[in-house]
Amino acid sequence: MYPLRGSFAPHCHYHVTTKEYAKAYQNSLALHTQQNPKDILINRKSLTLSLAPLEFVVAHQIHSDRVEVVNRSIGWYEESALECDGLITNQKNLVLTILTADCVPILLHDPIQQAIGAVHAGWRGTKAHIVAKTIEAMQREFGTNPKDTLAYIAPSIGKCCYEVGEDVAKYFEEDSYTQKGDKFRLDLPYLNAQQLLAMGVAQENITHSHICTACEVERFFSYRQECGCDGRFMSMVWMES
Repeated sequence: MYPLRGSFAPHCHYHVTTKEYAKAYQNSLALHTQQNPKDILINRKSLTLSLAPLEFVVAHQIHSDRVEVVNRSIGWYEESALECDGLITNQKNLVLTILTADCVPILLHDPIQQAIGAVHAGWRGTKAHIVAKTIEAMQREFGTNPKDTLAYIAPSIGKCCYEVGEDVAKYFEEDSYTQKGDKFRLDLPYLNAQQLLAMGVAQENITHSHICTACEVERFFSYRQECGCDGRFMSMVWMES
């Protein structure tokens, strides 16, 4: 279930779930789709047991620029009422999570001030600079210096597969897409990396998974490739006490 594991620091870790060890429900972890909530709760309970004694925070993602500071478990065994697309905390053993099936999950860690962040960036969130606003919130709440911040850009749809119209492409710089006729191939991971750099995050502190969810649909849910799938995989970050 966790082929994508990593550590920002000895006591700060990230995981990304996949379909690879799927049982009946393909390890989807989203309560907001059309799948049976009882099945999703089975998957969430399994994840809880595997990472005990950690607690989890799940947002109701709304493609916004809203960032919330959290200090307790929210939305794990019910659909979360916490409407935002950026989560930050300085609490230990609290897992910040992002659910996606093509959008860009970005996981953040400030090893100096001991804080973390998790960001959900579709094209609307990218247009609204949600990742920059999450780092700004970490600066405001925890004293984070962007140059100390570590970032992991988790699997998401790549420029190779993300086709949009001019109505979307017009919001972004020309170097973030290629055009063929009236269609544009947009590079959301690149755009979010550029926003991190603009905030002062060092290039060497940004790690890319370089995994396209549409190309790797056997491993990851892809809304585009699966024509509106109900499944979502989860990207997670936490600090151990």
